[in-house]
Amino acid sequence: MTDSTAERLSLLEAQVQVLAQAVRALAGGLEEGPSQDTEREKQAARGARLAHELLLSQGL
Repeated sequence: MTDSTAERLSLLEAQVQVLAQAVRALAGGLEEGPSQDTEREKQAARGARLAHELLLSQGL
């Protein structure tokens, strides 16, 4: 494996990790809890915002 290939693989692995974090944030925001609808909407918005920030921080 060349240095270039190793670097690209490392970058890809980091991007997959960030995408996984973003999906977890979205899923966490969309989970049903015992809260009321307005609280669930706030939770979903927080999850979406966190996912967006994670993706932006990595240039994705």
